[in-house]
Amino acid sequence: MASEETKPDSNDVLIEVKDLKKYFPIRRGVFSRVVGHVKAVDGISFKIRRGKTLGLVGESGCGKTTAGRTILRLLEPTEGDVLYEGKSILPLRGQALRAMRRNMQIIFQDPYGSLNPRMTIGSIVGEPIAIHHVPRAKREERVRELLEKVGLSRNHINRYPHEFSGGQRQRIGIARAIALNPSFIVCDEAVSALDVSIQAQIVNLLEELQEEFGLSYLFIAHDLSVVKHVSDEVVVMYLGKLVEHAPSDDLYTKPLHPYTQALLSAVPVPDPKSGRKRIVLEGDVPSPSSPPSGCPFHTRCPYPRLHPDAMERCKNEAPEVSSPTEGHSVVCHFYKIILENGGIRKVHSGAESLQP
Repeated sequence: MASEETKPDSNDVLIEVKDLKKYFPIRRGVFSRVVGHVKAVDGISFKIRRGKTLGLVGESGCGKTTAGRTILRLLEPTEGDVLYEGKSILPLRGQALRAMRRNMQIIFQDPYGSLNPRMTIGSIVGEPIAIHHVPRAKREERVRELLEKVGLSRNHINRYPHEFSGGQRQRIGIARAIALNPSFIVCDEAVSALDVSIQAQIVNLLEELQEEFGLSYLFIAHDLSVVKHVSDEVVVMYLGKLVEHAPSDDLYTKPLHPYTQALLSAVPVPDPKSGRKRIVLEGDVPSPSSPPSGCPFHTRCPYPRLHPDAMERCKNEAPEVSSPTEGHSVVCHFYKIILENGGIRKVHSGAESLQP
């Protein structure tokens, strides 16, 4: 699925996210006054091209799922904009919004919790078809076709979710997502709850459907090995912000941000004697209700701890977006110096020779 990076033109972009924010109010007291906000998504921007996959990665709690649901307007954004084929979807209401939802769907993380246990598979997969007024005479045959398309039997139409395995239930969720022939699907940790062998089957299915129907995916995951396999481009998210964005091959061969380097060090390797060492980040992820000043990663990054001057800058000055190569951007003050001195792994091991 990954392909050589080319600069997209305006007609090639299906989804464009502009400075998107989603804050949840913190209320306290008898009158439920707002005393603060949880900044789950804090000003993210990216584009997704037609027929391509954008991977969105980061630790649990960094805002990935909130970002996906806000893009689909399952959650209303606090600020920013989401454009579908160049047109904002935020002003849409009522029937206009319902019509737009035919084009934008989601596959949920929990393949059992996302299915109503009291409904048959035929009713679950056929529900979006009924909501959008597809003639009743065509619904059952359409559902049977969808089940067959995702690798299930046409005769499963009258069964219930508890009669299926986890992988089969996720196939049902995929069938529901493609029922209305959408062009964009958010895959929200779509394989993280499955066994490794089943993960591969579901990933292969998603790739086949993408090739057949020209689908665009936002693939949300914390497993970077899976993201590498499926994504054309990858964005890395930390504490509600994007810290790096690059074509998949570039990100995995030359990660620029210290946080990306730490995430990649956690990916298992086949050879335990390869000599690669895990970068274990110290401290806890800060609360999104009171994020650190300056660079949000400075409280866990090894580099500024070794250099007081760097700490002062990282603590007080928010880094700007840098683009060392076309299509590859990073948000870090000292990424060049860290790379020139062997990467964050040497910094993490206590190399005192680095100079800011």
